[in-house]
Amino acid sequence: MRPIDLARLAGVSTQQIRNYADEGVLPPTPRTPAGYRSFDARHRRALLAYQALAAGFGRDLARAIMQAVHDGQVPVALTLIDAGHAELHEQRLALRATGEALEAVAGQDTTQAPRSGLRIGEVAAHLGVRASALRLWESAGLLKPRREHGTRYRTYGPADVRDARMVAILRQGRYPFPQIRLVLDGLRRTGGSAALRAAITHRQAELTGRATAMLEAAARLHAYLNGHD
Repeated sequence: MRPIDLARLAGVSTQQIRNYADEGVLPPTPRTPAGYRSFDARHRRALLAYQALAAGFGRDLARAIMQAVHDGQVPVALTLIDAGHAELHEQRLALRATGEALEAVAGQDTTQAPRSGLRIGEVAAHLGVRASALRLWESAGLLKPRREHGTRYRTYGPADVRDARMVAILRQGRYPFPQIRLVLDGLRRTGGSAALRAAITHRQAELTGRATAMLEAAARLHAYLNGHD
């Protein structure tokens, strides 16, 4: 097989196939007397295994797994796969904790503590975050504290503190700003946590999709190690 044959199979450029060969993603590639690379069915299987691994574990980890395989270090490759599964499990646990915490925060009675008129430093200390983080969240449109007339100092009421707490928890869960904005907008508009639950459900679906991709990748790698399609 020529580089272009593998490139068409993978939907990448011929240069990318050469890069895969040089990086050890593909097994050693013999050359013709004229110096051209010559690929065969084993290279095709390796390419398919790498693509499946990239879909489930990410390109960097997939590359490391294939390099370990081709270095004769299959136990190392399996350890990397185990680490990927462990990371996914931790993300599931974190998501569950995030959902429970957000439900609790969203259900808080904002007429209770804390008091109104808190300054930014007080809110930062109350939440255990930096004042600079609160400013960043405000500039991203996530927080909308009032400004004192004349001094223009920020003042935070109970609802503002609740929103800031939700942002802090969501950022710990690695939610991007646009998704956090949807959650907060939904909460402010409806007074409920429907948008919050939708965000959690969406993330759960993403993790399920990744777990499925990992399963498919493991099957593809197993087939490659045993010389099967």
